[in-house]
Amino acid sequence: MRIGIIGAGKVGIALGHALKGKGFRVAAIASRRQASLDEARAYVGNECLYTVDNLRVFDVADVVAVTTQDREIRKVAEQASAYGAWLDGKIVFHTSGAHASDELSPLDKRGASLGSFHPLQTFPDVDSGIAVLPETYIFIEGDENALPTLRTLASAVGREWVLLAKENKVLYHLSAVFVCNLLAALLYSGEAITKRIDIDLKPFYPILRATLKNIEAKGPLFSLTGPVVRGDAGTVRAHLDAMDGMEQQKDVYRSLSRVALQMAEARGVLTTEQIEALEALLKG
Repeated sequence: MRIGIIGAGKVGIALGHALKGKGFRVAAIASRRQASLDEARAYVGNECLYTVDNLRVFDVADVVAVTTQDREIRKVAEQASAYGAWLDGKIVFHTSGAHASDELSPLDKRGASLGSFHPLQTFPDVDSGIAVLPETYIFIEGDENALPTLRTLASAVGREWVLLAKENKVLYHLSAVFVCNLLAALLYSGEAITKRIDIDLKPFYPILRATLKNIEAKGPLFSLTGPVVRGDAGTVRAHLDAMDGMEQQKDVYRSLSRVALQMAEARGVLTTEQIEALEALLKG
């Protein structure tokens, strides 16, 4: 199996390095930037074609991974389709979390089998990506001819593969944004409060790790602690008063506390009076 990669960014280089380390032949890597190709060479080695021409990858590879930014995926597919070469027997997949394999649909008429392959992971840099890939779940989706290859590649580089239905791809990506990206946004919002008392987030990292450990063991519902699940309306009122002039933080607090109240109700730990008192405070 000759593998080609279009897009020598963090994901593409980390994937190429991981596949080579598992004995796969990475035949070609393409990028518009020579500096990116030079970086890829440092991780993947010299036994590979490095090119600024995407079409060369389709010429020399049996399996093509499009690891560009999301907005470039369709352009790559359209360029290759316009090239006119037949791609019968070739498998083309992209690594976008938000888009289904349909993003590559211009290649349908050229005979390619299409898929998507998304490592559920954050890639701040290449080395971090390489380090975490073996423990990462890989979400795959595609046509029946592409899936066996996607499963093979995902099993080689990740912890486990998970099959998605094409129509669920956007909801899958939305869930990842909630539990990862918006977690960072939540902590940034909280950091604005800690700065008011001249401390940073460092003292909170142990409790964050403990919370994530509890969630991994028991799930979010039974890991919730704090004033809402205790029915402590007095503390919630004090919190809201303390955020005078911090309307963004107050909005976030109210929204997430209403979710916490739903969780407390699901656990059956509050009285009707406690629920009503908290609802009155949190409706704004």
